[in-house]
This record gives sequence, C-alpha cells and structure tokens, in this order.
Amino acid sequence: MLLHYNNVEIRHDDALILSNVNLTVNEGDYVFITGKVGSGKSTLLSTIYGELCPTGGEATVLGFDMLKIKPRQLPELRKQLGMVFQNFQLLTDRSVQKNMEFVLKATGWKDKDEIQERIKEVLSKVETLDKADKFPYELSGGEQQRVAIARALLNKPKIILADEPTGNLDLESSTSIVRLLDEIRSEGTAVIMSSHNLQLLDQVNNATVFKCCDKQLTVEN
Repeated sequence: MLLHYNNVEIRHDDALILSNVNLTVNEGDYVFITGKVGSGKSTLLSTIYGELCPTGGEATVLGFDMLKIKPRQLPELRKQLGMVFQNFQLLTDRSVQKNMEFVLKATGWKDKDEIQERIKEVLSKVETLDKADKFPYELSGGEQQRVAIARALLNKPKIILADEPTGNLDLESSTSIVRLLDEIRSEGTAVIMSSHNLQLLDQVNNATVFKCCDKQLTVEN
C-alpha cells in the first residue's frame, strides 16, 4: 500500500474543503479525481506531497504520517513523488537537458555519467530525446508536458501526482499525455491525476474514479 486515507478531514485557512476522505492507492493504480473548479481536487493533492497537512483522520503516504510529518522529512517524501502540473513549471532560462540536470543535482545525484544516462532514459521514455537542447519556449504545449513528465520520472517515483496536466492542452495532446501516464503506471508507478475532463477516462485502462463534490470525495466506479 502506497497511500491510505481514512476519514480524513482537510481544511484551508479554517475553511472545510473535504471531509470523510477515504482513499487507498497501491502500486500500478491509476486514480482519477474529478470535480468542478474549486471542489478541492488540487487541495487534496497538496496534502499528499505535504504542502498542506490534513486536520483529522488517518493519512499515510509512503510510510509517512501526513498529520505529523515534520518539515525536515518532506524532501525524502517528495523524492519518492513525481509532480506534473498544468502549467508545466519548467525553468524557462535553460534547456530541457539543463532542467533535468538541475533536478538530479538538487536531489543528490553527483556522478556525471549516471546523470546523463538517467536523463537519456527518461527523455527516451516520453519520446523527447531529440528536444534535449531545446528551451521550453521552443516546444509545443504537449512537448513541454512530456518533458515535465520526464522530469517527474527522474528519481523513479512510487507515485506520480498530475494536477490538471491537460488543462492547457488541445484534445490530441491531452489524449497523448493521458495514454503516456497509463503506460508509466503499467511499470508499477501509481498515478493520481486530477481533471474535470471526463472524456479522458476513455484513454485509461481500469482507472478508479473519485469525485469531489459538496465537500465529499466519493467513488464514481
């Protein structure tokens, strides 16, 4: 079990966002969280990577108690998580290659050959190896998101959190990204993705769908 939430309550600035959240994620799961804008999807994901602490219930992520986790423990937790955002969050002043090097060096990689080999592996996996010397502004939205997914894979995460990863993409690019995430989870990495676009579910095999609505998280299938 990678993640287990039992009757979790989530508040932000004393406002109740979600209550009675029950969620379990195992290796290779694809969890799709849907709901209207402002329903709590992103806030729920923020409790998984430790930006916001739940305020009640039981919440365990990769062995960490998220109600009691300390700031000094967050780097170790986040090293096991891959993050993919709607707006890509690539460093615009450096190439794809340098973006990757920055992440690896920041997370403790030192051997230059190992760094180069890992970058080659992840860019190849998302079919952007030929973009290594390009800057983000030279890439399409879909290409930037593929690079962002490659970045998320660098440290071989156990869970990928994808927060509206197709929100800025056209339908063709969105479909491609969702299929790519589905391929990645076939290797054991769990994917937790938030989106309001239910049409994307047609591209995923055996996803578990949850809906944020009326301050509750309910199973849709």
